[in-house]
Amino acid sequence: MPLFQDPLAILVVLMLNIVISEQLARLPYLRHMGTALIVILFTALTSNIGLIPASTDVPPLYDGIFTYLAPVSIFYLLLTVNLKDIQKAGKPMIGSFLLGALGTMLGVTAGIVAINGPEGFGKFYYALGGMFTGTYIGGSSNFNAIALHYGINKEGHLYASATAIDNILTALWMISTLLLPQLLNRYFPRRSPSSSSAQVLPSLETEISSATNDTETFTPQDLAILIGLGAFGLLVSSQVSLWFPKIPSILVLTTLALGLAQWPVIQRLRGMKVLAMFCIYLFLAVIGAFCDIEALFKDGTLALSMVIFVSVLITVHASIIFGIGALLKQDWDILAIASQANVGGSASALALSKSLNRPDLYLPAILVGALGNALGTYCGLAVAQFLTTLFGTEF
Repeated sequence: MPLFQDPLAILVVLMLNIVISEQLARLPYLRHMGTALIVILFTALTSNIGLIPASTDVPPLYDGIFTYLAPVSIFYLLLTVNLKDIQKAGKPMIGSFLLGALGTMLGVTAGIVAINGPEGFGKFYYALGGMFTGTYIGGSSNFNAIALHYGINKEGHLYASATAIDNILTALWMISTLLLPQLLNRYFPRRSPSSSSAQVLPSLETEISSATNDTETFTPQDLAILIGLGAFGLLVSSQVSLWFPKIPSILVLTTLALGLAQWPVIQRLRGMKVLAMFCIYLFLAVIGAFCDIEALFKDGTLALSMVIFVSVLITVHASIIFGIGALLKQDWDILAIASQANVGGSASALALSKSLNRPDLYLPAILVGALGNALGTYCGLAVAQFLTTLFGTEF
């Protein structure tokens, strides 16, 4: 019997876990893990030691967070994607990014085949394939969107394992994309002599700061508008799915958010990123509560399957983006940053462009990351559907 069973008491513990995780993520030796993974693991600890309910005694609070806060967090993140701005990334960067996205889709398919899908991951193999497609094209918001659609959020240890291997691979790939351009430029020079000395135009500095800063100032009116928009999005997506059951509600929500995001009045709203991140962290905290730590660390078969799967995935992705990019004589830095935008998202792509001393690629790195946010869920659902056809299973 958990120590705290009252919904308000459980909520207090979840809030404390988010605060503690945010502080832990700022420590040098934990920074690479990120707040998301720390929230999951820390809340898993509190549920497994009996402070709050776990997956065996699910309170209505958890269901409410899964039903409302999780999808609305994705909605808020997508409201920040202005598709018109993506053209500023330039054709080479956009083309390289799309090439990397194709590599991800083929890599996921090859990885699932390598572990024999249902045998390696069990009955949720197609969902995991879709989740990794989404996250290695667009990032964690797509990962969560597909997890919600297929109910992986309630498979605590499976979700935590996928999140852990995702974080590990993202960190390793950041190191790889930092070293590869330097190595390749040594033997096959492609970088323009003036590119490394390019400066960020003052007019772009504000755009870059706005895209990467997670601190915002907003008013009660802003908050009321955002909450109203979120409720509107959930209402429309649920109604459309009732009328057309074959259309996933998360796909409707994604499309609606992207449509609204193109309106200037929506783009001027403040507080979307802060509210989105808060909702995501609370959602991940509940994921942690569902996680059976003993099963997570004892399931050696699942761990081995995960390692084989992501190894094949990233090998195929890298071969396609760097292989075809080489044939097209593309700038190695652009290929590396585009690949990192696929695997790690806007923030890590920007960090890589800074590490490579390419200020001319700061904004393109952010913008193709936004393009990934827009495409990831669609691609993930398509790959999941294809995998069920490939293995002859239904869901």
